[in-house]
Amino acid sequence: MDGSHTVQNVYDSLDVHVGQCYSVLITADKKPMDYYMVASTRFMKDIKLATAVIRYTGSNIPPSKILPQAPVGWGWSLNQWRSFRWNLTASAARPNPQGSYHYGQINITRTIKLVNERTMVNGKLRFALNGVSHIDTKTPFKLAEYFNIADKLFKYNVIGDVPPSSSIAAKITPNILTAEFRTFIEIVFENPENIIQSYHLNGYSFFPAGMGRGKWTPASRKTYNLLDTVSRHTIQVYPKSWTAIMLTFDNAGMWNLRSEIWERRYLGQELYMSVTSPARSLRDEYNMPENAFRCGDVLGLPLPQPYINN
Repeated sequence: MDGSHTVQNVYDSLDVHVGQCYSVLITADKKPMDYYMVASTRFMKDIKLATAVIRYTGSNIPPSKILPQAPVGWGWSLNQWRSFRWNLTASAARPNPQGSYHYGQINITRTIKLVNERTMVNGKLRFALNGVSHIDTKTPFKLAEYFNIADKLFKYNVIGDVPPSSSIAAKITPNILTAEFRTFIEIVFENPENIIQSYHLNGYSFFPAGMGRGKWTPASRKTYNLLDTVSRHTIQVYPKSWTAIMLTFDNAGMWNLRSEIWERRYLGQELYMSVTSPARSLRDEYNMPENAFRCGDVLGLPLPQPYINN
C-alpha cells in the first residue's frame, strides 16, 4: 500500500479511492473455472461497472452471470480504512522522525485546518480551500522563489490555519502557505459537502492519523491511531466528515497539495506548501541546473547565489 508493508487481512471487496494504489495477493483455492473480477463506482447514484475474467488453467466453465454487489454506504469504507495497519516488523525504521514508527510521540507544532468549498465567483463555478480558489501565475512559483522575486508575483499565507467564516466570499488568487523547515505539522481536511474528496501531497508521505464524521475538534485527537497507521501519499475524506494527517516538513521545495478530483483541481481546489531551509545548504536542496529552462519573469535574470556545502 503506497510502498508500505501492511498487516495481512482478507477482503472480499476493496475501496480504491481516486489517486490511490494497492497491491493484493489472491489465493487460487476455488473450483477451477472462470471468475469475474468486478470494478464498480462507489458513492454515486449512477453505478458503472467494468469486469475482467480470472481463468484457471484448462477451464472451460464460464463465470457466474450473477455479479457480486459492492458494499452499501461509506460507513463500511471508513471501517475498512481503520482496518489497515502498518506491519511494524516488515520494514526497518529510518532515523528521521517522519520515517520512524514513533510519529505518535512527536509534538505537533502547528495545526492547519482546510475546508473545501464549491462556490461561484463572478458568475462562474470555482472550488476553494479556506475561501481561496487557487490560480497559477505565468512564472512557476518555485522559479519565482528561487530567483527571489516571489514578492512581486504573489503573497504568501493569504489563508490562515483556521478557515474563515462561511459568509466571506471566496476569491481567486495564488494560494501558497509557508511551513517552517523540519517542523511536525497536523493538517485537517474538513469536507462539508455530500461527495467524497481525495487529496494528494507532492514530495511527501504522511501519516493519516484519524477520520470521523462531522466537524473536527481538538477532542477528535482522542480517536487517532498513533501507533501503526499506514504512511500514504493520497487520502480520502468522506462526505460531511474530516481526515487528519501528520508529517514532518523536512523536504525543502515548493510542494503541491491538491484535490485528486480533476475538475476541482482545475478550478482551484489546491494550494502549494513552500518549505525553505534557512541554511541554504546542499544537504537540504540542490541548486538549479544552469541549463534548466526558464520562463515568465525570470527570463534574463542572473542565477542567485548558489547553495553551499556545510
